Amino acid sequence: MRELRKGTVALMALTVAAAGTLASAGLVAAQDGPIIGVSWNNYNEARWLNSDEPAIKAAVEAAGGTYISTDAKSDATTQLADVENLITQGAQVLLILAQDKDAILPAVKAASDAGIPVIAYDRIIEDPSVLYMTFDNVGVGRAMAEVIFGLVPAGNYAVIKGNEADENTRFLKSGMDEVIGDAWAPGAPGEHEPITVVCETYTDNWDPANAQANMEQCLTAVDNQVDAVLAENDGMAGGVIAALEAQGLSVPVSGQDGDKAAINRVAQGRQSVSVWKDSRQLGKAAGEAAVAMATGTAMADIPNVVQFTSPAGVDLTSVFLEPTPLTQENLNLALDGGQITAEELCADVEPGSVAACP
Repeated sequence: MRELRKGTVALMALTVAAAGTLASAGLVAAQDGPIIGVSWNNYNEARWLNSDEPAIKAAVEAAGGTYISTDAKSDATTQLADVENLITQGAQVLLILAQDKDAILPAVKAASDAGIPVIAYDRIIEDPSVLYMTFDNVGVGRAMAEVIFGLVPAGNYAVIKGNEADENTRFLKSGMDEVIGDAWAPGAPGEHEPITVVCETYTDNWDPANAQANMEQCLTAVDNQVDAVLAENDGMAGGVIAALEAQGLSVPVSGQDGDKAAINRVAQGRQSVSVWKDSRQLGKAAGEAAVAMATGTAMADIPNVVQFTSPAGVDLTSVFLEPTPLTQENLNLALDGGQITAEELCADVEPGSVAACP
């Protein structure tokens, strides 16, 4: 891997030089406004396609800018080449949704060396030169645990975590620990009744099929003795629920992202909470920040920035948006916010069983 990174940096240096040649030839300058490049780690995820990208594009184009993008298809090495490609196309600011926060560092350095600002979009990149923009993911984990713990204050928990290489996985778990950390094991100190974590596993690429397989293995290992599941996003929650229902089980399950399918499951009573991060707000804020930085605004002057110390001790300039937990009691928020239609929300829901479906 070390040799690969050295070679990648060399290739990127050549790419940066090529980008400079294009600029000097006036090809980049011919654009009407700033060119904003986005490197998606896996564009197939519904959230990026339906919410984040349209909001980013709208913000960039409203300012007269040009949006360009690549898709790494969940491959960290491909993402390095993708960033090279975006630089070659003349990107003046890069938004990077990192597949691997460590593997992406050579690309960040190449961009920084070329004077191209980088925004770490929704996933941390531990480099002080980047602007980290995301939701309060510790708060997301806290909100999920508060709902599930309120329903199941004692019993056997399964924890289906996200991709091991994604620091968000640990942020979410740390938020959960704030709520029920004292209750994780029998005999643990604190005021809570004991919770036993019978299964805890990472899920490659946050993939619902992998989450379903993890849950199936968990249920087999503990003879179906699971009382609640903390799943770290909605896609995985769907896989978890499929595994549970195949065994005739219905237990509280968490998720996050406000996916339409998950909101419908909440209305049906099959999922207990989906913490909604209105990614249109994040996309809009990131698109506007990218345009501002492309036109000379310093990272420290972007609205609502705070200083954040990463798990590795790196001080990052950051913007954190607040999430909204959706339960059966407040699904109207998703309707009012345009996240989902009434028809989609109330599909296969008994009329009058929830306030949003009269």
